[in-house]
Amino acid sequence: MALIVQKYGGTSVGNPERIRNVARRIASFQAQGHQVVVVVSAMSGETNRLIALAKEVQANPDPRELDMVMSTGEQVTIGLLAMALKGAGCEARSYTGGQVKVLTDSTFTKARILSIDEAKMRHDLDAGNVIVVAGFQGVDADGNITTLGRGGSDTSAVALAAALKADECQIYTDVDGVYTTDPRVVPEARKLETITFEEMLEMASLGSKVLQIRSVEFAGKYKVKLRVLSSFEDEGEGTLITVEEERNMEQPIISGIAFNRDEAKLTMLGVPDKPGVAYQILGAIAEANIDVDMIIQNVGHDGTTDVSFTVNRGDFAKATAILEGVKATLGAREITGDNKICKVSAVGVGMRSHPGVASQMFKALADEGINIKMISTSEIKISVVLDEKYLELAVRVLHRTFGLDQQV
Repeated sequence: MALIVQKYGGTSVGNPERIRNVARRIASFQAQGHQVVVVVSAMSGETNRLIALAKEVQANPDPRELDMVMSTGEQVTIGLLAMALKGAGCEARSYTGGQVKVLTDSTFTKARILSIDEAKMRHDLDAGNVIVVAGFQGVDADGNITTLGRGGSDTSAVALAAALKADECQIYTDVDGVYTTDPRVVPEARKLETITFEEMLEMASLGSKVLQIRSVEFAGKYKVKLRVLSSFEDEGEGTLITVEEERNMEQPIISGIAFNRDEAKLTMLGVPDKPGVAYQILGAIAEANIDVDMIIQNVGHDGTTDVSFTVNRGDFAKATAILEGVKATLGAREITGDNKICKVSAVGVGMRSHPGVASQMFKALADEGINIKMISTSEIKISVVLDEKYLELAVRVLHRTFGLDQQV
């Protein structure tokens, strides 16, 4: 008998029929003798509807009250799923995040989990109940309802699995696992049997939308055995996200090619080459709550240098306006920008022990006439910025270059 935490996303519980299908799946696990805790999201589209409703009443909704509104989406789903489980012959109890209790800080709309009281859940599990918990939400020390930010149900599930020391946390979604790249771009993309926490974290941060980044961080920190599966297929083992030591020694050097279209590049030319300049530029950007990704500062000459960095495309106009103000203060020569770029990344823990990956990547792109604008590396990833028009070609070329279309 195992203790399993399962998470079902909004599309998995998008209507009553799908909710009943999920209930039948859960009932089959319990019938095998497993204890099951289920975390669910709001029904597909419901959170967007609630946010839009709040904005009709208040243009910039008060964060505390917005959390109060948004949390109702999951409350509806847990009640419906508990009913469906009872209809399938399972005893079930539904709980909001506050009832469990998932204690968070007081950062409304993007709270962080501080602790979880698992005593009530263990009591109900021992009594033979399936526990259904509202994802995406918790409660702060003052009893205020909080939400964890978009994709927060993944984090809820992993946190519950960590608190309960579950044997496995299963994330059910509309795909049947983690692929070497997006199959819509490369039809030959393969589903991975395993991937490390490090690789999954890089893939998630670099554009893969399968799992929320915070949930992967949480799983890696607490060594939660994590598996991604399809909620629409009964067969298949999905993808197991695990520690590096558990991997097959013959795994390929590169595990996947990630990409992100929502990139923009800004460059400040003719910046005085002196201490504190990078802080003046990037500090102003950070104060505006804009995330900076890649940063390059050229070698200085004639007392000046150039500083380039990338931001999310949605922040391009705002960041440009901020730089105009900084330019006057610093006496920089010019600001240039490009919001028609993309980022393509090769990810794999095998890079640590296999030199030459970068040169192989650069040669493959050069052979296709693809110019690289920026480069960023870490121990297990190489990212390049390219003109957006080359994105799909670059992904296909790199996927083939590193043999990801071949069966392992």
